[in-house]
Amino acid sequence: MSYFRKLTLETTRLAQMLGREDKWLIVINADPDAMASAMALRRIMVHRVAEVGIAHVNEVKRPDNLAMMRFLRIPTQPLTDEIRAHYDHFAMVDSQPHHHPGFKACSFSIVIDHHPIKPDSPVTASFVDIRPDYGSVSTILTEYLYNMNIRPGKLLATALVYGIKADTQSFERHFIEADVKAFSYLTKFGDMVLVRKIIHSEYHRRWLKFFSKAFRKMRFVGNRGLFVYMDSLESADILVMLADFFTRVHGLSWNMLSGIVKKQVVVIFRGDGIGRNMGTMAAKMFGDIGSAGGHRGAARAEIELARFGDKPVEEALYKRLTGNKLPAKGKCPL
Repeated sequence: MSYFRKLTLETTRLAQMLGREDKWLIVINADPDAMASAMALRRIMVHRVAEVGIAHVNEVKRPDNLAMMRFLRIPTQPLTDEIRAHYDHFAMVDSQPHHHPGFKACSFSIVIDHHPIKPDSPVTASFVDIRPDYGSVSTILTEYLYNMNIRPGKLLATALVYGIKADTQSFERHFIEADVKAFSYLTKFGDMVLVRKIIHSEYHRRWLKFFSKAFRKMRFVGNRGLFVYMDSLESADILVMLADFFTRVHGLSWNMLSGIVKKQVVVIFRGDGIGRNMGTMAAKMFGDIGSAGGHRGAARAEIELARFGDKPVEEALYKRLTGNKLPAKGKCPL
């Protein structure tokens, strides 16, 4: 019995798409799983095409992401018109074309992802492999490498280990047996010392002030929920950092962190994977006015600030969450 599922049809089709004269660009919304998966797809392509690059549509600011890029030598660069014009084929991992406005300028031939499929936003690429049951795309690409008899080098294996670890939150979020198998397989080739170095680079020192602000502004919802509105922020990564932190608080099963980033209202959802489905929750709350969705334990929504009109954003978000008016300060003691 094979260690991983057999992908004979998928790998054959993928290989047939890669021509010797082709120039491929792998476009991502950079986070650990996306960067690791892009590195794996690049490894598959590199000896089959003329050129392959990686570009990201988001601004990379999180210290762990920057550390991952530095320690594991991930050659991603910001997507620009000049870079895009240099390539004639485009691939995407860990996203779907409707997930970010920056993807609209590219016509994707390959899409490999694990996020839920939206019926009203079908993916029309020539090669599509979307598996929402998987905890990470790093796992999917590990299976491709295995099926194509490609042994990952130390840096690639380390990146894939960290991609799985990050997206499953060390197997505390949703995962399946394949994620565990891939993690175990990759640790034979990866460098766990480098993984620890990346993990220990999680926070910017200047971000510590945001913990204090979040503690002052947090409001409990029911017995196990938490709502925090952080006003204007330099980066949505701050919301992700805080949301991940609050998942470690005993007695809380879900949280919703929100703020304004560059005229976008960004909402980050985190849950324990047992009670509420965060992806469903995000879609129901904001799907009518913005981009929203995700997994059972983690989700995200982005809405144009203008959609809120003259309404105070904090009040509007709380009303959508609870159906009630925002309580007066001091009504949510620790």
